[in-house]
Amino acid sequence: MTETPQSPAPGQNNPGADPIHNLPSPAVQPPPFGQQPQYGQPMPPQNLPTGPVLVTIGDIAVEQQRIVTPAGVMPTHGANWSAMDMSRTEEKIPAWAIVLAIIFALACLLGLLFLLVKERKTTGFVQVTVQYGNRTHNTHVGVSSPDQVADVLARVNYARTLCV
Repeated sequence: MTETPQSPAPGQNNPGADPIHNLPSPAVQPPPFGQQPQYGQPMPPQNLPTGPVLVTIGDIAVEQQRIVTPAGVMPTHGANWSAMDMSRTEEKIPAWAIVLAIIFALACLLGLLFLLVKERKTTGFVQVTVQYGNRTHNTHVGVSSPDQVADVLARVNYARTLCV
């Protein structure tokens, strides 16, 4: 009497399989606990010297030889920067000026000068993108005044000068 070899039951000698539900192991295994999954082409390890941070733009730190982002490190030489102003400034007459104009308009017509008072309010963000090869990182820097918009754009221009 000869015995024929039997195939193992689903899940036996097959790591990741689910024998309870009779399912095979998944084709793609998740990374070990604590490690990040890798997407796209891995970048070769970069042995770039560290140095003092020369400028920060949102969550991007720029050093002399490298750019540090939450997505990883890339060299400064050859990186492309772009900035897009997505803020807006509204101008309106404040409520207190309207109230004073009504009160003083009854006393004299000089109260109408209160209607010339304007209040400016800036809201929004500046979107900053840095790209090196096939790696891209975007960040949004919130702004509340035109001066802050100018500051972020000046920081991006300084980072561009470091990347030539």
